[in-house]
Amino acid sequence: MANTKLRKNIHWIGVVDWDVRDFHGYTTKKGSTYNSYIIKDTKTAVIDSVKAPFADELIDNILKHTEFEKIDYIICNHAEPDHSGSISVLMDLCPNAELVCNPKCRKTLSKLYNTDSWNFKTVNEGDKLSLGKHTLTFVNTPMAHWPESMMTYVIEEKILFSMDAFGQHYATSGRFDTEEPLNCALDEAKKYYANIIMLYGKPVTAAMKKASTLDIDIIAPSHGIIWTKHIPEIINRYKDWTVCKPTPKVLIFFDTMWRSTAMMADAIYKGADIPGVEVKKFDLKYTNITDIATETLDAAVLAVGSPTLNKGLMPKVAEHLTYLKGLAPKDKSAIAFGAYGWAKKGGQHKILEYLKEMNCEILKEEPVQSNFVPTDEKLQECREVGKMLAEKAIEAK
Repeated sequence: MANTKLRKNIHWIGVVDWDVRDFHGYTTKKGSTYNSYIIKDTKTAVIDSVKAPFADELIDNILKHTEFEKIDYIICNHAEPDHSGSISVLMDLCPNAELVCNPKCRKTLSKLYNTDSWNFKTVNEGDKLSLGKHTLTFVNTPMAHWPESMMTYVIEEKILFSMDAFGQHYATSGRFDTEEPLNCALDEAKKYYANIIMLYGKPVTAAMKKASTLDIDIIAPSHGIIWTKHIPEIINRYKDWTVCKPTPKVLIFFDTMWRSTAMMADAIYKGADIPGVEVKKFDLKYTNITDIATETLDAAVLAVGSPTLNKGLMPKVAEHLTYLKGLAPKDKSAIAFGAYGWAKKGGQHKILEYLKEMNCEILKEEPVQSNFVPTDEKLQECREVGKMLAEKAIEAK
């Protein structure tokens, strides 16, 4: 049986979703958890609930610790249904419970559920709620990553219930960072940040600034493992991720029709493969948007390729660029490349439009183009472009 104890009388009561493989288009290859917590004291509080299909598991986990009549508070840090989905069930089962949330969260919950019978206790930044030996205080974190988001902090135990911040879609048998491989947890945290939170770098930075004033021994997020031993590591990663801090990495991704664009990608890769630079190349037919977003987070340079199809892009390239544009990665340099037949101002120029909308530094105002199959001279040009991209990436050091 997994260890669920954060502190005496404070336990994880969430559920592990081993089978989920999609979250808003984000591919969750390793499943997820929906983390809920209980604090037993003179008064008892449940912090967050779980996705609606798992309500019965949450109920079973609560009953291992207390009776429903003894629950005084149900705290909602974030109204998104993967966290609030079982709150209606809990409010029906817990006759004495008040729903604790900030005013924006109350408004959002009322749009998601029938809250007419709920007894609300609204809290604001810095308010305190005594459970007896434990005192809760609340930190508003708007747009990290919804407007109503907040964190809950247990003053005496130095526990920060951090909502989606520092989370991971990561199904595990262990609940804590000491029980799972650190590299796996950090990789999943990076993927989670890149695909869900990247757009909200400034609000997350503001939230971290608030959290830095707290004395924290445990970070308990709403997804994934709980941070105890490795808090400095995840905090430092977030400091880099919130500004999309580039590393000396060239990321090449493309789709191809008759291999001409793939030949150009191969040549760019060979030219960029110099000491001190990480180069990654992905054919989008075999790569999903989740992985490309994750790789983009810390890449210094992007090389995006597509042949021209019907005067435009290959669908896979358009899909990935649309997804990336929504995530708004920062501080990227980029080029467009690809092959065309009879429409020279087609696909590659469409890529440039996307890259400019993403506020990338465009390293070549005209795309690197080949008319049908690239010649030896064109492939040499691609190798030279690759070297130029690598040299630009080195500046990230």
